[in-house]
Amino acid sequence: MKTIGILGGMSWESTSLYYQILNDETKNALGGLNSAKILLSSVNFAEIAELQHNNDWASLADLLANEAQKLAIAGADFLVIATNTMHKLVPEIQARCTLPILHIADKTAEAIVEAGHKKVAFIGTRFSMESDFYVERLSSNYNLEVLTPNKQDREIVHTVIYNELCRGKISADSKQHYLEIIDKLRSQGAQCVIAGCTEITLLIEQQDLSIPLFDTTEIHAKAAVRFALS
Repeated sequence: MKTIGILGGMSWESTSLYYQILNDETKNALGGLNSAKILLSSVNFAEIAELQHNNDWASLADLLANEAQKLAIAGADFLVIATNTMHKLVPEIQARCTLPILHIADKTAEAIVEAGHKKVAFIGTRFSMESDFYVERLSSNYNLEVLTPNKQDREIVHTVIYNELCRGKISADSKQHYLEIIDKLRSQGAQCVIAGCTEITLLIEQQDLSIPLFDTTEIHAKAAVRFALS
Protein backbone atom coordinates (compact mmCIF):
# COMPACT_ATOMS: atom_id res chain seq x y z
CA MET A 1 0.00 0.00 0.00
CA LYS A 2 1.35 3.42 -0.99
CA THR A 3 1.34 6.28 1.51
CA ILE A 4 -1.00 9.11 0.51
CA GLY A 5 0.32 12.63 1.09
CA ILE A 6 -2.49 15.14 1.53
CA LEU A 7 -2.18 18.91 1.24
CA GLY A 8 -5.25 19.77 3.28
CA GLY A 9 -6.94 22.27 5.53
CA MET A 10 -8.39 24.20 2.57
CA SER A 11 -10.78 23.99 4.33
CA TRP A 12 -10.56 21.39 7.11
CA GLU A 13 -14.31 20.82 6.63
CA SER A 14 -13.68 19.04 3.34
CA THR A 15 -10.32 17.57 4.39
CA SER A 16 -12.18 15.65 7.10
CA LEU A 17 -14.37 14.16 4.36
CA TYR A 18 -11.25 13.08 2.47
CA TYR A 19 -9.94 11.33 5.59
CA GLN A 20 -13.22 9.46 6.08
CA ILE A 21 -13.55 8.41 2.43
CA LEU A 22 -9.91 7.33 2.14
CA ASN A 23 -10.24 5.06 5.14
CA ASP A 24 -13.71 3.75 4.26
CA GLU A 25 -12.62 2.87 0.73
CA THR A 26 -9.44 1.17 1.95
CA LYS A 27 -11.46 -0.88 4.45
CA ASN A 28 -13.98 -1.80 1.76
CA ALA A 29 -11.21 -2.90 -0.60
CA LEU A 30 -9.07 -4.86 1.87
CA GLY A 31 -11.44 -5.74 4.70
CA GLY A 32 -10.64 -6.38 8.32
CA LEU A 33 -8.84 -3.65 10.22
CA ASN A 34 -7.22 -2.15 7.13
CA SER A 35 -7.08 1.63 6.84
CA ALA A 36 -5.28 4.08 4.57
CA LYS A 37 -1.67 5.10 5.11
CA ILE A 38 -1.85 8.89 5.19
CA LEU A 39 0.48 11.79 5.82
CA LEU A 40 -1.42 15.07 6.19
CA SER A 41 -0.17 18.63 6.00
CA SER A 42 -3.06 20.79 7.18
CA VAL A 43 -2.50 24.50 6.63
CA ASN A 44 -4.18 27.51 8.25
CA PHE A 45 -6.93 28.34 5.80
CA ALA A 46 -7.24 31.94 7.02
CA GLU A 47 -3.74 32.59 5.65
CA ILE A 48 -4.55 30.80 2.40
CA ALA A 49 -7.83 32.63 1.82
CA GLU A 50 -6.23 36.03 2.46
CA LEU A 51 -3.50 35.36 -0.10
CA GLN A 52 -6.07 34.10 -2.61
CA HIS A 53 -8.21 37.20 -2.34
CA ASN A 54 -5.10 39.40 -2.53
CA ASN A 55 -4.19 37.60 -5.75
CA ASP A 56 -0.83 36.60 -4.26
CA TRP A 57 -0.48 33.26 -5.99
CA ALA A 58 3.34 33.39 -5.86
CA SER A 59 3.28 33.28 -2.05
CA LEU A 60 0.69 30.52 -2.17
CA ALA A 61 2.89 28.51 -4.51
CA ASP A 62 5.83 28.88 -2.13
CA LEU A 63 3.72 27.86 0.85
CA LEU A 64 2.20 24.75 -0.73
CA ALA A 65 5.42 23.67 -2.44
CA ASN A 66 7.16 23.80 0.95
CA GLU A 67 4.41 21.67 2.50
CA ALA A 68 4.63 19.22 -0.41
CA GLN A 69 8.36 18.87 0.15
CA LYS A 70 7.74 18.11 3.83
CA LEU A 71 5.36 15.31 2.84
CA ALA A 72 7.92 13.91 0.42
CA ILE A 73 10.62 13.90 3.11
CA ALA A 74 8.20 12.27 5.56
CA GLY A 75 7.65 9.37 3.15
CA ALA A 76 4.56 10.09 1.04
CA ASP A 77 4.46 8.22 -2.27
CA PHE A 78 2.16 10.67 -4.08
CA LEU A 79 0.22 13.86 -3.42
CA VAL A 80 -3.46 14.69 -3.19
CA ILE A 81 -4.30 18.40 -3.04
CA ALA A 82 -7.59 18.36 -1.14
CA THR A 83 -9.07 21.42 -2.83
CA ASN A 84 -10.05 22.21 -6.40
CA THR A 85 -8.92 25.83 -6.35
CA MET A 86 -5.32 25.19 -5.38
CA HIS A 87 -4.83 22.91 -8.38
CA LYS A 88 -4.16 26.24 -10.05
CA LEU A 89 -0.66 25.85 -8.60
CA VAL A 90 0.04 22.26 -9.67
CA PRO A 91 2.78 23.31 -12.15
CA GLU A 92 4.59 25.34 -9.47
CA ILE A 93 4.26 22.60 -6.85
CA GLN A 94 5.33 19.90 -9.28
CA ALA A 95 8.42 21.89 -10.25
CA ARG A 96 9.63 21.75 -6.65
CA CYS A 97 8.40 18.32 -5.59
CA THR A 98 8.97 15.17 -7.63
CA LEU A 99 6.08 13.21 -6.12
CA PRO A 100 3.24 12.40 -8.54
CA ILE A 101 0.18 14.63 -8.08
CA LEU A 102 -3.23 13.03 -8.56
CA HIS A 103 -5.07 15.85 -10.36
CA ILE A 104 -8.67 16.35 -9.25
CA ALA A 105 -9.82 17.71 -12.63
CA ASP A 106 -8.44 14.70 -14.49
CA LYS A 107 -10.18 12.18 -12.25
CA THR A 108 -13.45 14.11 -12.45
CA ALA A 109 -13.24 14.40 -16.24
CA GLU A 110 -12.48 10.71 -16.61
CA ALA A 111 -15.64 9.88 -14.64
CA ILE A 112 -17.73 12.23 -16.79
CA VAL A 113 -16.36 10.85 -20.06
CA GLU A 114 -16.95 7.30 -18.85
CA ALA A 115 -20.58 8.23 -18.09
CA GLY A 116 -20.97 9.54 -21.66
CA HIS A 117 -21.60 13.22 -20.95
CA LYS A 118 -20.32 15.99 -23.23
CA LYS A 119 -21.78 19.25 -21.92
CA VAL A 120 -21.17 19.94 -18.24
CA ALA A 121 -22.02 22.63 -15.71
CA PHE A 122 -19.20 23.71 -13.42
CA ILE A 123 -19.58 25.51 -10.11
CA GLY A 124 -16.80 26.28 -7.66
CA THR A 125 -14.87 29.22 -6.26
CA ARG A 126 -14.57 32.33 -8.40
CA PHE A 127 -10.89 31.46 -8.87
CA SER A 128 -11.80 28.11 -10.43
CA MET A 129 -14.76 29.34 -12.49
CA GLU A 130 -12.93 32.35 -13.95
CA SER A 131 -9.45 30.89 -14.56
CA ASP A 132 -8.29 28.58 -17.34
CA PHE A 133 -6.43 26.07 -15.18
CA TYR A 134 -9.55 23.96 -14.56
CA VAL A 135 -12.16 24.68 -17.25
CA GLU A 136 -9.57 24.78 -20.04
CA ARG A 137 -8.14 21.46 -18.86
CA LEU A 138 -11.58 19.87 -19.13
CA SER A 139 -12.20 21.21 -22.62
CA SER A 140 -8.72 20.75 -24.09
CA ASN A 141 -7.81 17.38 -22.60
CA TYR A 142 -11.24 15.74 -22.47
CA ASN A 143 -13.27 17.50 -25.18
CA LEU A 144 -15.92 18.62 -22.71
CA GLU A 145 -18.06 21.71 -23.23
CA VAL A 146 -18.10 23.52 -19.90
CA LEU A 147 -20.80 25.95 -18.80
CA THR A 148 -20.23 28.28 -15.84
CA PRO A 149 -22.74 30.61 -14.12
CA ASN A 150 -23.10 34.27 -15.04
CA LYS A 151 -21.13 36.85 -13.05
CA GLN A 152 -23.82 37.49 -10.46
CA ASP A 153 -24.37 33.78 -9.86
CA ARG A 154 -20.62 33.14 -9.70
CA GLU A 155 -20.41 35.66 -6.88
CA ILE A 156 -23.21 33.90 -5.01
CA VAL A 157 -21.52 30.51 -5.35
CA HIS A 158 -18.16 31.93 -4.27
CA THR A 159 -19.51 33.85 -1.28
CA VAL A 160 -21.42 30.86 0.07
CA ILE A 161 -18.27 28.74 -0.10
CA TYR A 162 -16.08 31.14 1.88
CA ASN A 163 -18.62 32.70 4.23
CA GLU A 164 -20.64 29.58 4.98
CA LEU A 165 -19.41 26.16 3.85
CA CYS A 166 -15.76 26.64 4.85
CA ARG A 167 -17.06 27.68 8.29
CA GLY A 168 -19.29 24.62 8.64
CA LYS A 169 -22.49 26.62 8.11
CA ILE A 170 -25.23 24.95 6.05
CA SER A 171 -28.06 27.25 4.93
CA ALA A 172 -31.32 26.17 3.34
CA ASP A 173 -31.50 29.51 1.52
CA SER A 174 -28.02 29.05 0.06
CA LYS A 175 -28.90 25.54 -1.01
CA GLN A 176 -31.93 26.89 -2.86
CA HIS A 177 -29.75 29.52 -4.57
CA TYR A 178 -27.34 26.80 -5.70
CA LEU A 179 -30.16 24.63 -7.04
CA GLU A 180 -31.56 27.59 -9.00
CA ILE A 181 -28.12 28.36 -10.46
CA ILE A 182 -27.61 24.73 -11.46
CA ASP A 183 -31.09 24.65 -13.03
CA LYS A 184 -30.20 27.67 -15.17
CA LEU A 185 -27.16 25.79 -16.48
CA ARG A 186 -29.30 22.69 -17.05
CA SER A 187 -31.70 24.80 -19.14
CA GLN A 188 -28.68 25.84 -21.25
CA GLY A 189 -28.02 22.20 -22.07
CA ALA A 190 -25.81 20.96 -19.23
CA GLN A 191 -26.12 17.17 -18.97
CA CYS A 192 -24.48 17.00 -15.54
CA VAL A 193 -22.91 19.27 -12.93
CA ILE A 194 -19.46 19.26 -11.38
CA ALA A 195 -19.33 20.23 -7.71
CA GLY A 196 -16.02 21.94 -8.41
CA CYS A 197 -15.24 22.91 -4.84
CA THR A 198 -14.61 20.24 -2.23
CA GLU A 199 -17.01 21.94 0.23
CA ILE A 200 -20.03 21.92 -2.10
CA THR A 201 -20.71 18.29 -1.22
CA LEU A 202 -21.66 19.59 2.25
CA LEU A 203 -24.58 21.49 0.69
CA ILE A 204 -25.73 19.66 -2.45
CA GLU A 205 -26.44 15.96 -2.92
CA GLN A 206 -27.50 13.90 -5.93
CA GLN A 207 -31.02 13.55 -4.56
CA ASP A 208 -31.42 17.33 -4.84
CA LEU A 209 -30.86 17.38 -8.61
CA SER A 210 -32.47 16.18 -11.81
CA ILE A 211 -29.10 15.77 -13.57
CA PRO A 212 -26.07 13.73 -12.47
CA LEU A 213 -23.81 15.31 -9.86
CA PHE A 214 -20.07 14.70 -9.99
CA ASP A 215 -18.75 15.22 -6.47
CA THR A 216 -15.06 16.05 -6.84
CA THR A 217 -14.30 15.27 -3.20
CA GLU A 218 -15.59 11.71 -3.45
CA ILE A 219 -14.16 11.13 -6.92
CA HIS A 220 -10.72 12.39 -5.94
CA ALA A 221 -10.53 10.46 -2.66
CA LYS A 222 -11.66 7.20 -4.24
CA ALA A 223 -9.13 7.64 -7.05
CA ALA A 224 -6.42 8.15 -4.43
CA VAL A 225 -7.28 4.83 -2.80
CA ARG A 226 -7.20 3.02 -6.14
CA PHE A 227 -3.78 4.51 -6.84
CA ALA A 228 -2.52 3.70 -3.35
CA LEU A 229 -3.56 0.06 -3.73
CA SER A 230 -2.36 -0.36 -7.31
